Amino acid sequence: MNIIEILQKEMEEEAVTTRKMLQRVPAEKLDWRPHEKSMPMGILATHIAELTGWVPMALNTSELDFAVNEYKPTIVTSNAELMEHFESNLNKGREGLAKAQESQLSERWVLRNGDVILSDSNKLEVIRMAYCQIVHHRAQLGVYLRLLDIPIPGSYGPSADEH
Repeated sequence: MNIIEILQKEMEEEAVTTRKMLQRVPAEKLDWRPHEKSMPMGILATHIAELTGWVPMALNTSELDFAVNEYKPTIVTSNAELMEHFESNLNKGREGLAKAQESQLSERWVLRNGDVILSDSNKLEVIRMAYCQIVHHRAQLGVYLRLLDIPIPGSYGPSADEH
């Protein structure tokens, strides 16, 4: 199994868990946040849904500069829209990896905000970071759901709600 195949396998495995978690997000709570410094649930969920879209971006560009590409979250008003956003970005990620050459993975990629370098990595590291961000933000979403007494689906085995 080569590195591209390993990345494809991981994307598919994490997509199963991510899909289960995003399916639990209630439309009536999209504006809810557990703390004034926390993102609203809808913004957090759409961010999770779009992270596999970073795969083709990383593969097909050499940098992302927040100074000229301000992050504008997609606004969803229903769980169906959220799931459509997730599946669309998942398909973009799949297509990006399907077209990728292993040699691309060692190419330099920079995350910056103008002159401030936030990260200077290779493209493999950027893809892995996107996957880690999915897991990280999915865990945050799990806390949101728990605080709303919404059962949490298992990630790497059954959850306490599934026992």
